[in-house]
Amino acid sequence: MKADILYSDSLVEISAETILFRRYYFPFGMKRLKLSDIERVIVQNPSFSTGKYRLQGSAGLHTWSPMDLQRPRRKKIFFTRLRSQKLCISFTVEDDGAVEHILQEKNLLQDGSRGSES
Repeated sequence: MKADILYSDSLVEISAETILFRRYYFPFGMKRLKLSDIERVIVQNPSFSTGKYRLQGSAGLHTWSPMDLQRPRRKKIFFTRLRSQKLCISFTVEDDGAVEHILQEKNLLQDGSRGSES
């Protein structure tokens, strides 16, 4: 693992400056965002309305979910709001506690952002 990599799993890689979504485009295409392009991240508990069963794709016009075949089993879903676009990326990770901690340290996690389980 590179020195500037803060977190890495089969779904995402977070470095000091970027976040890489490994399965953003079908089947294996990646997308890298600068952390500075992220306005905020909201963490919610998975439910039908937050996309628990959305394995990949669009939820309406402005939300995209990278592929995660294990999404229904995840404990948290992260919703990334971008500064320059209406697009929201809803992603999951293998260790949600570690990613939440990193996002808090980067001041990207919105206060009071935890959703209630439905």
